Amino acid sequence: MRFYLISDNIDTQAGMRLAGIQGVVVHEPEEVEKALDAALNMDDVAVILITETLLQLCPERIYDLKLNRKCPLIVEIPDRHGNGRTKDSITRYVREAIGVKI
Repeated sequence: MRFYLISDNIDTQAGMRLAGIQGVVVHEPEEVEKALDAALNMDDVAVILITETLLQLCPERIYDLKLNRKCPLIVEIPDRHGNGRTKDSITRYVREAIGVKI
């Protein structure tokens, strides 16, 4: 089982490649969808890493995959510009996942 990266910049891809993680660089929502579909169809991919910038391009699809699929695990990572996460993103994610307001 392996990791697979979907990134919005070459720097992140190069760094992950040094760690042995292959992936693609995309910029448009359609490209993100195609890259996700390709990664989901790879039998040996256990974890898909996706940058926060790309997650913002199609959040509904990615959150749906996170909530409804056991494998592969989808993990958002900060891009090279740091953490773009809003302060309540984890709270919102929990609220959507289990329907409990915290």
